[in-house]
Parts: sequence; C-alpha cells; structure tokens
Amino acid sequence: MHYLSKKLSAIRIAFFILLVSTATRAQDPAPQTPTTVPSQPNPTQTTQPPVSNSQAIEFYNQAKQSGMSDMDIEKAALQRGYTLDDISAMRKRLEQTTKDNTKNDPNRDQLDETREQDDLDELEDETNNERDTTAAGRARNRRLNRTFGSSFFRRSSTTFEPNLRIPTPRNYILGPDDELVVDIYGNSVDNFRMKISPEGTVKMLNLAPVYVNGLTIEQASERIVNRLRQAYSNLNRPGSGTHSTITLGNVRSIRVMITGEVVRPGTYTVSSLSSAFNALYVSGGPGRNGSYRNIEVIRNNQVIRQIDLYRFLIDADLRDNISLQDQDIILIRPYDTRIELTGEVKKTGIFEAKAGETVKDLLKYAGGFTPEAFTKLIQYQRNTGNNFVIGSIDSVQVGTFTPKNGDIFSVKRILDVVANQVEIRGAVTRPGVYPLDERTKTVKELITISDGISPRAFLNRALLERSSGDTQTGLVAIDLRKLLNNEIPDIELLPGDILTIKSVEDLKEFTFLSVRGSVINPGEYYYYKDITIADLIFQAGGYTEGGIPYRIEVSRRVKNDTTGLPNDQNVRIFTLDVADNLTLNELDQKFALHPYDIVLVRKSPRYESQKMVTIFGEVTYPGTYTILNNFEKISDLFPKAGGMKKEAYIEGARFYRKQELVALDLKAILDKPSIPANLLLADGDTIYVPKKSEMVRIQGGVYNPSLVNFDPGFNFQEYISQAGGFIERARKNRIYVSYPNGRTHRTSKFLFFRSYPKVEPGSTVTVPVKEPKPEQPMSRGERLAIISLFTTLAIALIRIL
Repeated sequence: MHYLSKKLSAIRIAFFILLVSTATRAQDPAPQTPTTVPSQPNPTQTTQPPVSNSQAIEFYNQAKQSGMSDMDIEKAALQRGYTLDDISAMRKRLEQTTKDNTKNDPNRDQLDETREQDDLDELEDETNNERDTTAAGRARNRRLNRTFGSSFFRRSSTTFEPNLRIPTPRNYILGPDDELVVDIYGNSVDNFRMKISPEGTVKMLNLAPVYVNGLTIEQASERIVNRLRQAYSNLNRPGSGTHSTITLGNVRSIRVMITGEVVRPGTYTVSSLSSAFNALYVSGGPGRNGSYRNIEVIRNNQVIRQIDLYRFLIDADLRDNISLQDQDIILIRPYDTRIELTGEVKKTGIFEAKAGETVKDLLKYAGGFTPEAFTKLIQYQRNTGNNFVIGSIDSVQVGTFTPKNGDIFSVKRILDVVANQVEIRGAVTRPGVYPLDERTKTVKELITISDGISPRAFLNRALLERSSGDTQTGLVAIDLRKLLNNEIPDIELLPGDILTIKSVEDLKEFTFLSVRGSVINPGEYYYYKDITIADLIFQAGGYTEGGIPYRIEVSRRVKNDTTGLPNDQNVRIFTLDVADNLTLNELDQKFALHPYDIVLVRKSPRYESQKMVTIFGEVTYPGTYTILNNFEKISDLFPKAGGMKKEAYIEGARFYRKQELVALDLKAILDKPSIPANLLLADGDTIYVPKKSEMVRIQGGVYNPSLVNFDPGFNFQEYISQAGGFIERARKNRIYVSYPNGRTHRTSKFLFFRSYPKVEPGSTVTVPVKEPKPEQPMSRGERLAIISLFTTLAIALIRIL
C-alpha cells in the first residue's frame, strides 16, 4: 500500500491550497517560490480563517493537478501568514481524517461484503427459480458450488501488494514524482536525491536539468552520469577512482481505471510498481457475470494484453501479470460460456469455457477425476431454449465434445462391487475372498489357493452359491470327497461365487456334560469321546471343601435302550465311587459318560460351616459364640456369656434375626426355657441386653408430646397428664404401648370400661389421632331451607304469644 503512505505524507499540507489562486496556478505550469521564507507571520497580516478538512483535501487535489509541488504549497502558506502552530494543528487533523477515510476506502472487507451480497442476491434468484421443479435441482447445487476462482478474491489474508523492496527493475519507465538516488563514491563522495518534476526533468547540484521522463533506469543513468561529468570529469571512467550508482527511491503513484463486470469498478491509485493482478485484487476481481478468461488491459486506446486468470489459477503462469502504467484501463468482459461440473471430480463448481475448448479441458480445470469416478460415461443436462434435455458422452467424446453455456456435467461414482472376486468359507485353512484369475478358475484351484481343507472338514457335501440372471441366488451341491479324488469333473467358477465347506462339528448339535454340586466350577463342559467322571471333575477344578468322591450320581437321558426301565421312567440314575484325589484308575474307564449326562457330586453329611451368634450389652462376656449343635436355643447362650450384670434390664432385651427385630420376652424365656418362645439359634442371630431406662416417651394425640420419667407409682392416666392430657381428636380407645423388647400392647375395652396397657421403663405410649373431616360449605338451597325453618318457627311463636 505504498500509494497510501505517499498520500499520507503529502496530504498533511493540503490545507494550504486555500492560499493559492487556483486559476492563476492552473495557467502557470512551473510556479516559482521565494528564496526566503519567513518563519513568523507579518504582524500586519490578518488572522486566516479556519480551513475544514474536506476543503483542504479538495484544494490540495486541485493544486496538484495544476502542477504545484508539496514544497511550493508549504512555502506559500508561510508567506501568507500561517504560523508553524497552525500548520502542526492542521497536519494532525488531516492525518486523523486520512486514517478515517482509509477505513472507509474500498478495502478487502468491503469487497468481501460486496461479493457476499452478490452471492446472496444470486441465492435469492435461485430460490425463486425453485418454484420451477425442473430447475430446483440445479438451484440447490449452485448454492454450494460457486464460480471457480471467485474464492481466490474472497480470501482477506491473501495480498497482491507490489514488493517495494526489490532491486530497481532495469526496464522500469520513469515518470513525474519518481525519486532517483545518486551515490558518488571513491575519490569523491556525495549523495543526493532527485524527484522528477512534472516536466519530466531532474536537477542536480548547480547543473542544468536532465530530461528523463519515459526512460528506463539504464537510459536515465547514462544521461545523468554524462551531466555529472561536468562536475566530476572522470566519473565512471576506467581508472578514474570516482564512481556513481543511480537507483530508484520512492516511486510515484499511478491511476488505473477498472471497469466492466467487476465487483468494485472505479479509478484506483496504486504504486507505479503495481501489476495487473495487483489492481484486480484491489478491485475485488470479476463480478457475478464477469469473465475470468477475457480481461483486457487497454493502454492508449489499444488492447495490449488479454488476461486469462485460469492460466494463473491452474498452472501458476504469470505471463499475464504485466506492469501497469498511468491511465491504464482494465476491462472485464462478461462471460460467454459457463458450465457446471458435479459428482466425482476433484473440484466441483462452475467453470468458464473459451471458444474451442472441450469437456477434456474443463476436466483439467477441475483437477481431473477422483479415484472412484465412472469415466466411461458422463451425463449432461442442456438448455435447448424451450426445455431441458439430458445426454451422455463416452470417454472418447470427452476430447471433442464442445460444451454450451449452462450445461451441467455429472460424473457418476463406480459401483461398490468387485467384479472378479470369489469367496470360500468354512473348514479351510485360509477362508476369505480371492480373485478370479488364471490361478483360481475352478473349485479345486480355489481350495488349493486357500491352503486346503481342514482335518475336520465334512466331505460328503459342499455348497456353491451362484447368482443367476434373474437376480436370485442358486445353490450347486458338490460331493467334495469325489471332487478331491478326481472322481467327478472340476467345476468352473463364475464371478461372485461363494463356496461353503462345513466341518463335522458344524453339522452336529453342541454336545455337553453338566457337573453340579460340590465342585469348584460347576457348569457345562464340552463332551469328548471316552471322557470319564474323573476327567469332568478335573475340568471343573476338583472338589470343594466337604465334597466326597463316593456316592456320585449320574443322571442320563433315555434314547433307544429302555431295557429293564419302567414305563413311567424316562431317565437312568447311576451311583458311582471315584478314586480319591483324582488319581488315574482303570476302573474309571469302565463307566463311559454320554452326551448330556448330569454329574452330581455330594457333600459329606457331617460337613458344614461354623454358625456364629452374637450377644452384647450388659452381660459378663459379650461377643461372638459358635453354635455347637443344631439344638442350641436362646436360653443356652446366656450361660456361655457368663450371665447378666446387675444393671442389666432383661425386660428390655432385644433379639435380632437377619438384622430384623423379633418381638420376644427374654425374661419369660430365661424364667421358663420350655416355652415356645425359646427359639433355636441360627447363624447370625444377635441379642442385645440394655441397661434399665428411666424414661417413658409419650407421643401422638396429647398437647405436649415429650419424654417423662418413669415412676412406679403412676398409673396410665397420670402419664397422660404429664404430657398435657388428650387433645380433642385423640382416639382414646386405640392407645397402645411399645416396649423395649419390640412387643406392643394396646387398649382393650369391656362394656363401658377401658383397660390401658401397663407402662414400663423405656416404653413408648402412642395416642392415635382422628383424621380431620373437611368442612363442607352449605349450598344455597340448604341456607334457604334453614332460613325458612327459622321463619316458620318465629311465626308460630308469635301466634302462640
């Protein structure tokens, strides 16, 4: 963006244009300035009116067109009375204005937004066209596939700014505002910069001007050196010791017009080093209807280059990226022929075709076919002017078929099948898919290439699945044994054939044996010929603790042999002894197991795991105890625990079985062990003997549910009084008392007398409460009836009185 920096450096003094008579300056191509410039304004001069930013920019452009240089304008401003402070303030204002204007320039973001708006307009048009069912498919596809090359101009990260740090091009044509840098070195040393004047000349030292406009750097260097020899006579002569180099400094800006089917047409100020691609990129490239292959660069009313962007986009060919000159015009013509490529091509989208190009050329632009493309036949859709027609071209016609504007070419995908495959399954060494080729043409060759059949293969029959012409699959049965023995002719294979060879096990029901009882891993096991009971127990991991090798029972199904078997019996039972420790024994072989036999291993009748009970609380030796026999009862556990302590409250003792409270009166059990409540102990039973509690809980339908102390002198009514008495909804006839040992007694009633349960230490007295009845408001008729009743009674009373 060199031209922008140049404009920034120059426009800061643009406000001085108001001091110059535009008409006078326009007639004077070489304005002269005073040799002395006062640094302070003349006291007699009046204060100059303020200058707006827009006025400064406008007059600056007018002055530049009239031929004034930036130095001329600045000197004139100082002569007219503007102070340095005025100049500095206006410079800051104009620099800020320039930055703001730069943001509003047609930069890449605006170009992208413009192009996106064009795309949206195009999508809207296509959406409207979807009402025509014939064009609906085309409209949907065009949403996704934009014109090939348009995305290149959308990429905001891409830039085509000219490189200003390259060596001076030897063929660069000089013009006004270009800057030349002269370096003299050797016996004499000097350095100075010269800007080419609007007349096309440069002036150095006190020498006469040199005309360099329209010359190359080499040509201008030769002229400048010849003029410098007036000051340095032996400059650049052999053996002189004084040399010079002339290079290009700051370059000028040129104006280029871009018109036609372009995203942002207009006149652009660019660097004189800019090329055609630089200008195209700044303008946003071809528009929706613009051609990417017919872009003309016009100079002096003559077309000097016709640009085909496809050469650059496809082959990175920069032959069309020519340098621009001032007042060049870039004209983007409308496209002539565009077609669409869809399907199995590497780049789908809309492509532009030139006259004489074929479908083969367009496929090249799309990157060619994908590996899955069906290249033998390409379908196309063509607009005849009245309707659409479809057609197809083969692989030969691709190089000669000329596309027309609007054609849609579709490349189909190949079928997802393998044309020459055969498959072998089952009892062979290497089952799988194989090619149908010279080595695999018959069934025997297919078996050979799969490394032969397995030892357990079933040879009486094999099946060959073969697809017939009516889309159904047929089966060909093969006597595999005779085929392998060359007793029958070999069978030719066809594409898609599947050969299945079963094993012997595949044709049998799965046969197994079951072992249950006192073995480590009971379950079902595979049946083997000549397997014995000891073998089966060995597979099951051996006996568990308590398992015995004698009295093993075998249960067997009855098939055909029913000799000596009652009519109502369908199984046979055998009771056997097996050698201890699973040692090999010839007697084991005498009893052969049959498929589906069930072997039951018994446990020793005296073997059982220890059973434990627990007693804790207020006993002498709390802890866990072992049940010695199956006849121990609850009363037998207390002597083992050393009896109860003095503070033990046996009436409140609790008995748990499987972690659930069992309501038992342990005091009655200890007093009389013969009662039925003295239960046999079971594994996991727990007894808890607490200390005597001195509290009684009263809850439910009383005014003050609370804990009260136990007093042997209190009767039931006095305990209720301790809790504030009954509430109105208390159900006095349903009161019950829960005791610490889990038992519960409720209130009983005989005639008009209630008998309340006895309250003991640690008890809980519960007074049930009646459910409140919902109040039902009187209906209007009920209220009228009551009013009528009272009215009748009042009238009757008045008559009586």
